[in-house]
Amino acid sequence: MNIHPLRSLLYDELHSRPFQVIPSPARVTHMALLCNEADRQAQHEHLQQLYALFGCPVEQGDRNCYEYDCGTFRMRLEQHTEFTTFTFVNLDIPEGSGPFDVTGLTPLPEGWIEALPGQVVAAFHVSIEDARQGPEPSLPQVKQAFEEMRLVGSSPQDGDARVWASFQLHSDGFGRLMVINKQMSDSQLGRLTQRLMEIETYRLMALLALPLARTVSPELVKMDARLAELTQQLAGEGEVNERELLADLIEMAASIESWRARSTFRFGATKAYHELVLTRLDALREDEVSGHLTITEFLTRRLTPAVRTCQASSERLEDLSRRVDRVSDMMRTRVELGIQQQNQQLLSSMDRRSRIQLMMQHTVEGLSVVAISYYLIGLLKYLFEALYDAGVPLDKSLAIGISVPVVAFSVWLATRRIHHHFIKLARKDRLRDQ
Repeated sequence: MNIHPLRSLLYDELHSRPFQVIPSPARVTHMALLCNEADRQAQHEHLQQLYALFGCPVEQGDRNCYEYDCGTFRMRLEQHTEFTTFTFVNLDIPEGSGPFDVTGLTPLPEGWIEALPGQVVAAFHVSIEDARQGPEPSLPQVKQAFEEMRLVGSSPQDGDARVWASFQLHSDGFGRLMVINKQMSDSQLGRLTQRLMEIETYRLMALLALPLARTVSPELVKMDARLAELTQQLAGEGEVNERELLADLIEMAASIESWRARSTFRFGATKAYHELVLTRLDALREDEVSGHLTITEFLTRRLTPAVRTCQASSERLEDLSRRVDRVSDMMRTRVELGIQQQNQQLLSSMDRRSRIQLMMQHTVEGLSVVAISYYLIGLLKYLFEALYDAGVPLDKSLAIGISVPVVAFSVWLATRRIHHHFIKLARKDRLRDQ
C-alpha cells in the first residue's frame, strides 16, 4: 500500500495529550507561561536540571507533551501555540497538613521555579481531598483554606465530586482550587482536574485582550468622529482642500492598520479560548451547591461580557477600516472627476487652437497661391522671351497676360486637391480610432 507520510502523525495527534490519572489525596500546581521559540529552548534546558535531580530520563525529541512519573512526584509539560503549561503533582502529603500547606511545587529545589523562562499568566494550586471513606471538609474549613475569600462551588459529574474555587490570587501569589473526591475513580478524577485547570488557564488567556480593547476603544471613538467630519466635508458643497483631506485619510488608515496588526491575533485568540472554556464547562455537568454560584454561572456572568467587549472592539475596528476605504473611494472619485474636467478644458483649448491654426492655414494657403503663381509666371516670362528671341512670332505681353489667370487657377486647384486629400486621411484616422 502507498502510505501517506503523515498517517502516523495523524493517529498520534489524538493521543498527544492524554488525560492524567491522579489518585486522591494529591496536591497539584498548574502554571501557564507565555513564551516564544527561544523561551521554549531555554525551558527544555532548564528542565534537564530537574530530570537529573529526580533521576528521570531526559526527553530529547520534539514533542508537544512530556510526562514523567518519578514516584511520588510527577511532572507534565504541554506546548501550545503561544504558551507552555507545567503541571506538578505531589503525592507525598504529610499527615495532618492543611489543603494548601503542601503544594505541587514543594518537592522542587529552591529557586528552580523562579528561574523558569517565560511570562507567567496562570499559576494556581489544586488541593485534591479524598472523601470516599470519610467526611468531606466543612464549609468553615474550606473558607479558611481560601483565606476567607468569597467562594464559587459546584458538584460536577452529577455530584460525584465537590469543587471550590475563588478565582482570585491569594497571599502566596497563586490561585486556589479544591476538588473533593466523593466517589470518582483515579481516571475520572484526572479528567475532572484537567478540565478545571484548562478552564482557569483558558479563562485567563481569553482575558489578555481586555486591556487592549480598553486601550483601543477611546482611539476608535476619536477616529470615528474625525471620519464623520471628513465625510461631511466631502458631502458639502463648499471648497475642499483635497490635499489636506487626503493626508488625513492616509494618516487615519495607517493608524487603523497599526491597531489591526496589534490586535487581530489577540482578539481572534480570545474568541477561540472563550469557546474552549464554554466547551470545558459543558463537560463538567455541574449541580448547584446551595448558596453558591456554580463555576458556569460565575464565569458566564463575568467572562462573557469581557469577551464581548473584545469582540465589539474587533468588529468596530474592522468596520472603521471599511468606512475609511469607502471615504477614500469617494475621495478618489472626486479627484478623478476633477482631472476629467481639467482634461475636458484642455481638450477644448486645444480645439480652439486647432481652429485658429486652420484659419491661419487657409490664410497662408491664399498667400501661397499668389506667391507660387508669381514665381511660375516669372518662369514663363523667361520662357516666352527665349521663344521670341529664337524667332517664334509671339506677343510676349499678351502671352504673359493670358498665362496669369491660367497659372493662378492651376495652382489654386492643385492646392485644394492636396488639402482635401489630407482632410480625407484625417477622417479615416478618426473613424479607425472610434
